[in-house]
Amino acid sequence: MKMEWSTAVYQLQKQGKAYVIATIVGITGSTPRSSGTKMVIARDQIFDSLGGGHLEHKVIQTAHKLLSENVDCQRLEHFELGIHLDQCCGGSANVLLECFAANHLNIMLFGAGHVGQALVPILASLPCQISWVDSRDCWLSESVENFQNVKKIISDNPQQQVANMPADSYYIVMTHKHQMDFDICHEIIQRSDYRYLGLIGSQTKWRRFKQRYVQRNITLEQLKSVNCPIGLAEVSGKRPAEVAVSVAAEIIAHYQALSRELQKGEPINKGIHWRQLKPILEGDRKTSKEKS
Repeated sequence: MKMEWSTAVYQLQKQGKAYVIATIVGITGSTPRSSGTKMVIARDQIFDSLGGGHLEHKVIQTAHKLLSENVDCQRLEHFELGIHLDQCCGGSANVLLECFAANHLNIMLFGAGHVGQALVPILASLPCQISWVDSRDCWLSESVENFQNVKKIISDNPQQQVANMPADSYYIVMTHKHQMDFDICHEIIQRSDYRYLGLIGSQTKWRRFKQRYVQRNITLEQLKSVNCPIGLAEVSGKRPAEVAVSVAAEIIAHYQALSRELQKGEPINKGIHWRQLKPILEGDRKTSKEKS
């Protein structure tokens, strides 16, 4: 069963993959598909169609070039089907290509207790990839199957899973054992390439952990990047849902601040001006009325 473009966009967003939406925004003469037709192009997948032929081939080529740049942008292209594309229809088409860059937000969540159960649905609604780790199969919710961006990992030694994550990952540690929390955080801190590390617990728990880490030759400077207690101080409350919202809010604030920092100094993408699109769209409506 072929996937429609709208369903494809939803799934690609959940998977954090880059994609291009190609839309015919104006036509003259005879063309394979009408104005408003859409298709979606990912790096290794294509969904729906603009009618096939050389037009679609050229659109896919242009989309792949945009995908290689991996930057949010828009481009308007004009195609003469007869003269340049050797299609017998002989008309022309204006195609708007909207590129949505890949999202590389990777999160590893340790712990499937009540807070973890409340947190996963919130995180799964974000453009990220989640690895959910616990040693207890029965505690990992079956509802994980409803989230395409959540991977369930059963492990008796969850700290060993840290090595499988890419650089710049986000880690949330909230298992059912303090020693397990300690061992997992130790592995993460030693990697020193994480974007975020949050540990659930009190100030007392973190103070004791710090003393033990220092004894293992981890510096106080390294420990400054650990968020414990986890979550935003402004979002108080100890109910699982309240803690989950607080943790999710802290992560969102963190990656949004990072995104703003990375965008500093970059040229602003102003997209396509309405004056450029208006005559195309109005011309297309006029052509449709004349045909009717």
